[in-house]
Amino acid sequence: MDKKAKKRLDVINKKLQTLRPRLAGSKEQADDPSELAELEAEISSLENEAAELRKSK
Repeated sequence: MDKKAKKRLDVINKKLQTLRPRLAGSKEQADDPSELAELEAEISSLENEAAELRKSK
């Protein structure tokens, strides 16, 4: 894995660390139903990208 891929993986992991608690909070207090869908979609896409980066080792 090259330096760019490692850096991108670090960035993805940091984003996921902030998005997961937001998703949990949004599930508990569903003020905006579209926010829940947006957070789930963003988390899913980031997890897929991270999996691709890990696979390309």
